[in-house]
Amino acid sequence: MAKKKESYENMMVRLEEIVELMDGNEITLEATMINYEEGIKICNSLYKILNDTEGKIKILTDEGEKDFAIRSDDSKN
Repeated sequence: MAKKKESYENMMVRLEEIVELMDGNEITLEATMINYEEGIKICNSLYKILNDTEGKIKILTDEGEKDFAIRSDDSKN
């Protein structure tokens, strides 16, 4: 299960491990369900981290997402 202070990167590694296990044919139904539950919990934690980070980025910019679009267009010219 994902621990509260576990890093985003470590959670992604664990999620990838779970996906690889579940892709194989050598896992029982019970183990599949346990891994599925753990994967869902990790996904929810990752989603929360991404949403929190997005909120911080919006706070740090004057115009939120629009500011990013302007900068990316300016860098192409």
